[in-house]
Amino acid sequence: MGEDKVPLLQLLTPEGARVTGRGNSAYRKRIAGLKPDQLRGMYRDMVLTRRFDDEATSLQRQGELGLYAPARGQEAAQVGNAYALAPQDYVFPTYREHGVLQVRGVDPVDRLQFYRGTDHGGWNPHEYNAQVYTVVIGSQALHAAGYAMGVQRDGLVGTGDPAKDTAVVTYFGDGATSQGDVNEALVFAAVNQAPVVFYCQNNQWAISEPTPRQTRTPLYKRGEGFGIPSLRVDGNDVLACYAATQEALDRARSGGGPTFIEAFTYRMGAHTTSDDPTRYRTTEQEEIWRRRDPIDRLRILLENEGAIDADFEAELQAEADALGKRLRDLTRKLEPATKTQMFETVYATEHSIVSEDRAWFEAYEAGEPADAGYATAAPTAVAPQTTAVQQGGTR
Repeated sequence: MGEDKVPLLQLLTPEGARVTGRGNSAYRKRIAGLKPDQLRGMYRDMVLTRRFDDEATSLQRQGELGLYAPARGQEAAQVGNAYALAPQDYVFPTYREHGVLQVRGVDPVDRLQFYRGTDHGGWNPHEYNAQVYTVVIGSQALHAAGYAMGVQRDGLVGTGDPAKDTAVVTYFGDGATSQGDVNEALVFAAVNQAPVVFYCQNNQWAISEPTPRQTRTPLYKRGEGFGIPSLRVDGNDVLACYAATQEALDRARSGGGPTFIEAFTYRMGAHTTSDDPTRYRTTEQEEIWRRRDPIDRLRILLENEGAIDADFEAELQAEADALGKRLRDLTRKLEPATKTQMFETVYATEHSIVSEDRAWFEAYEAGEPADAGYATAAPTAVAPQTTAVQQGGTR
């Protein structure tokens, strides 16, 4: 099926006009209550997300970050989704959900600790109900499904109390749908009616591999194959992303189970700063999507509805400039955490094996001999099986 034939939820056209056609009235009702200040808030967070993105890319080019994954072009997909979240909801991002973390309130400098290599995460997930960036492709989907099943068993779903009922969102790209972890998460979520939203940002490229080389059917149909309600939305339409996510979260919190949302968007930048997109895509294709820019789309709507003026734009520009300066100044001052920090957050309480590993590591760092008595049992424990394999034995 051609991409132009696939049903697509759209509430705001690329020209910045509200869609009033038939067939989307339920979703239009969900955005009808959005006040001008809420729309301005969405616009602000999208603009600041892009400024963060541009500054982080520049810092990497200057050698201040080891790597960076740009999200230019995906601001609406992320901000619209995040605006539908309740404070108690929990999110599991990939390494590119900068807009989601912007809305959740994670400090922009802390977001760059991971990319600078000064911290394994950069923030305390429980302060924001937002897990740290995840690099292993698709693993966060299993984490989210498991967390959602835990929420379910804790009695935090279907109570009817809007301040208590909780949902989970996990984010991944089009390429991750080919990973076993994502498909296993869909199985667990479906059979357990887990309160989780699978939010696939189809930005058209799994690094350099286009979506048609990854799948013969639209990605949202993956969810349907597991018995999960699924839909595709215009990922450059912040209102559609908000409405679709709100519907899915309402279903999850009330005990209705998971939803699969495909946000159809485009990655305007490189996959990461180690990537060269000019080797696999054309400037003509990029120009088509540039004319669908999510920030321009919302700005035009706000202008047409008299919701922003020159003063607001000037204040936002000043805020973006201040953000850029703060990122440049503070990121360069980030220093690595202690080497033993990785042992401190494995378990909530002390664990004998972790304590033993830490003792070995501290001894190693201090220059003590390897046979100082730390973790000496491991080689003996694996020796019998190693011998069996060498002898051609099976188990």
